[in-house]
Amino acid sequence: MERREYRVVLIDGDYAHLQRLDEPEDELFLVARALLPPEIDEGSELVYEMLQFRMKDE
Repeated sequence: MERREYRVVLIDGDYAHLQRLDEPEDELFLVARALLPPEIDEGSELVYEMLQFRMKDE
């Protein structure tokens, strides 16, 4: 599977709006927070790989 990287732009209740880092002009991607790591905050960077999200290693 293809690896994709996202930034959390907005947290809105039980959902987070994500922006692809490689294609920032694309529409934001809405994801249920239950599918994301619990420690996310606005500005966090995530990796989507093998059907799961994880925090991006610095």
